[in-house]
Amino acid sequence: MQLAKHYIDGAWLESVAGQGRHGLSNNPATSEAAARYADGGVEEARAAIDAARRAFDRTSWRRSPRLRADVLWDFAVRLDARKEEIADWLVTLNGKLRREAMGEILAGVSELKYYAGLARNLFGRIIEVEPGCHASLRREPAGVAAIILPWNAPITLLVRSLAPALAAGCATVIKPAFQTALAHNLALECLTVDGRVPAGIVNSVIESGSAVSEALCASPEVDVVSFTGSTAVGKKIAAAAAGTLKRLSLELGGKAPALVFADGASDATVKGITAGSLILAGQQCTAISRVLVQDSVYADFTRRLAEAYRAVRVGLGSDPNSQMGSLIDIANRDRIAGLVDRAADVGEVLVHGRAPGGELAKGAFLAPSLVAVEDLDSEYVQRELFGPLLVVERFKDEEDAIRRANATRYSLASSVWTADGLRGERVAARLRFGTVWANTHNRLFAEAETGGHADSGYGRLHGAEGLNDFLETKHYYFETGA
Repeated sequence: MQLAKHYIDGAWLESVAGQGRHGLSNNPATSEAAARYADGGVEEARAAIDAARRAFDRTSWRRSPRLRADVLWDFAVRLDARKEEIADWLVTLNGKLRREAMGEILAGVSELKYYAGLARNLFGRIIEVEPGCHASLRREPAGVAAIILPWNAPITLLVRSLAPALAAGCATVIKPAFQTALAHNLALECLTVDGRVPAGIVNSVIESGSAVSEALCASPEVDVVSFTGSTAVGKKIAAAAAGTLKRLSLELGGKAPALVFADGASDATVKGITAGSLILAGQQCTAISRVLVQDSVYADFTRRLAEAYRAVRVGLGSDPNSQMGSLIDIANRDRIAGLVDRAADVGEVLVHGRAPGGELAKGAFLAPSLVAVEDLDSEYVQRELFGPLLVVERFKDEEDAIRRANATRYSLASSVWTADGLRGERVAARLRFGTVWANTHNRLFAEAETGGHADSGYGRLHGAEGLNDFLETKHYYFETGA
């Protein structure tokens, strides 16, 4: 059984002191062990931080934009060359569909190439504030960046933070999710084989607990923390990082609403919302988790949506006929199943998804559920549920739709489904979400920034602004004697 190791100061290690602890990563489709991982702690975290600080301070990496651009481009080429192998492991360790795994890797390839281009375009500016007096504003790397990752999209989310951090010239310490550590390592190998990257610029420490994350947040040698994950953990990270006032980039939870107006309630919309809500079995922060449907088409649209949900084929990620894979583990399957069982107390269960039998019975599979809820204060509307459970609500008019959509502290993503382009623009302008899609959902790409506010965090990832969290602006003043 393959072992995922730590990568510290240019070497793959089981621990910094010889034989270390090991853990098991399970295949959620079978609940059987699929890989092992080295389970690190504070010692590995400190060694990685020290290596990153030395590399940042003592090598020329931060002053070599052309080298960084070439390294990122070649990283993309190697990742693309190994996509089949890595996709297989993503399916095995994550339970997602293979087409989802392949799409994730190709998105990472695209992102690496995008930031390879930006690495050579980190321009500052010079102004003459008065005769002979000049202000030079220089863009410089922030220092050591810690990147803390979840399990749901381990390759995309790795690259989404690592690529701009390296493009900016930072040194990095990555804390991947133990569930998908082997897939993470296979992707990281596409970078670490490049001998042009100084030892210590890239480090990775795996753990099953929280000691490594806590050390990264508390260390004064870490300048930036980039975290993707739950709001609850994000708040803990913000509190832990307060002592050193380090910069934070937090992409946290989501509760994405899809607003369906009467003129947009087509069969194509039913198909789009089904796909947009069940991506990664609903385990994606931007996935649709609420559908707001206009009164006049509510009965017909929810009937068709329920039919689409009942028809979803749940199955192995490796089966090309599967339309939704498994959840990450049995505990999360049972958590979502419990929410569906209790939903009749607060609303109407339109589709009650259950765990399948047969060959899928041992895995973390659960058919999707559809629940109608009117109470905006309900936990089904206010909490991020993170699974294949979609909440349906009704609205009267445009004003009511906006009011209901905004009645949450989550603000990451949303979508508007209408044939009226002007209405789409009008509604989008009033929705308090970092992303609003029109007649589609989950369209994410390297060139366009994403992020939210309030309980969805702060900072932006992707796009040119994705570099900002890893860069500082230095003001250098000089006089020419004019």
